[in-house]
Amino acid sequence: QLRLVESGGGSVQPGGSLRLSCAAPGFTLSLYTIGWFRQVPGKAREGVSCISKSGSSTNYADSVKGRFTTTRDDAANTVYLQMNSLQPEDTAVYSCAPVRVVNMVTCTLNSEYNNWGQGTQVTVSS
Repeated sequence: QLRLVESGGGSVQPGGSLRLSCAAPGFTLSLYTIGWFRQVPGKAREGVSCISKSGSSTNYADSVKGRFTTTRDDAANTVYLQMNSLQPEDTAVYSCAPVRVVNMVTCTLNSEYNNWGQGTQVTVSS
């Protein structure tokens, strides 16, 4: 079964940046649209962004538009989430998930996915 592995999390001060990576050892990630999600304890998982198989189409939650950018590098078999201007409310465990077929309008919805990685912690505090 496809297993995604996230990395790149850490602790930063408000206004800082991090780049998360999503890899799929042994699988071809370019066959999937990839969604990024985040979750804090006691709250529902929130869709952050998604990127199409070709990388030509992306979608973002309003809360991260203009600050986060998702890209993919097929040669590296990796999808990235560049996070800039981080704020304390961005603190969460971030995970990625694959889907074969999805409407890009709804690709940030939890219901479109059923297989998330274990996630990487992002903490934003002063």
